[in-house]
Amino acid sequence: MSPPDHATLGSRDAKLPAELDLLIIGGGVMGLAIAYNLARHHHAAMGKVAVVERSYLVSGASGRNGGGLRMQWGDAGNVALMRESIELCRHLAQELNINLWFRQGGYLFLARTESGERRLHRNVAVHEQVGVPTRLLAAREALELVPQLDVSEVRVAAYNPDDGVVFPWPFVWGYAGQAVARGVTLRTHTSVDALEPLADGGYRARLSTGEQVRAARVVNATGAWSVAINRSLGIDLPNHPHRHEILSSEPLKPFLDPLVVDLETGLYFSQSTRGELVTGITLPEPPGLPPSDRVEFGSSLRFLSNVARALTRVMPIARHLEPLRQWSGPYDISPDGDAIVGPSPDHPALIQVCGFTGHGFMMAPAVGKLVARWLATGEAHPMLTRWDPCRFRDGRQLRREDMIIG
Repeated sequence: MSPPDHATLGSRDAKLPAELDLLIIGGGVMGLAIAYNLARHHHAAMGKVAVVERSYLVSGASGRNGGGLRMQWGDAGNVALMRESIELCRHLAQELNINLWFRQGGYLFLARTESGERRLHRNVAVHEQVGVPTRLLAAREALELVPQLDVSEVRVAAYNPDDGVVFPWPFVWGYAGQAVARGVTLRTHTSVDALEPLADGGYRARLSTGEQVRAARVVNATGAWSVAINRSLGIDLPNHPHRHEILSSEPLKPFLDPLVVDLETGLYFSQSTRGELVTGITLPEPPGLPPSDRVEFGSSLRFLSNVARALTRVMPIARHLEPLRQWSGPYDISPDGDAIVGPSPDHPALIQVCGFTGHGFMMAPAVGKLVARWLATGEAHPMLTRWDPCRFRDGRQLRREDMIIG
């Protein structure tokens, strides 16, 4: 699929104003969703807004994920947020004037242990309270949805028909094109090498091109790359990158509607619109390695062997599949499972939008809207209070969510 006209997707030559009301660092889906929502819903209050991306669009995590969108979380706040995000996605293709390849085939979670069974029962009870149509299925009912599964070990399954999948790239392109059309400056292939606090509370950004721009406020939407910017200013936040891999198979005739998740291993797989089976799995860091701030790409035999073993256990016919592509992308891990969004400790004009633990892509439609509203009006969504970056310094973090998958 080709991107829209390059003029709408920013440029390394896009002219940056010397004075900005808001500088967004990071041209991934989160930074662009915020820029678009500011331009569309808060044009009068937005002032001059620019997005600066260090490489080409979709070069980072936003272009390397599996495109899943799910309401099936364990915490009511995340369930409600994703219900809003998926509702926005229903109309986003028309709004952004681009085909997102959005399809709602549902998510099917499989539990093969007693603890997994308890988790799904608990989650469905939470979903009922929020008004989300998740339901429990017996193993035979899961088999009716996906006849190719081996459900001999499945104790219970959970299914939400409104969950879905999109193709990530046009998501990013759509936000970019519409933000630029509404007056946002989008500069690509340019990194912010330094942020210098100014006496008036804003920042001077020194760019890799040698340019300098002043901004009254700055949004750090660089995800797994946010640590370097923060530490250069003495901001100590506990998020860190973690490399995750994905595999895509040879194309097959359509047979799989839902995205399937094995709750015990973190294995997930879905079928793309081109027929490929797209699959990934949760792998812990090798023992003895401390968390690193370095973002690493590349593919590994360790991933390939683990995902093959887990996939063929759940769906035995997959043993005949030929891998087509394998790639990796970073999760930006937050230690309590909650995102890190809001003013930075001791730097209120630097707004963090990071720490989504690999699920920022699916949350971006709703988060972009609520963060834009807060930036323009000061109206804070309850999740922003919960995601306050100062909670770590103040000892207010809580572990609320355990449905971190992928």
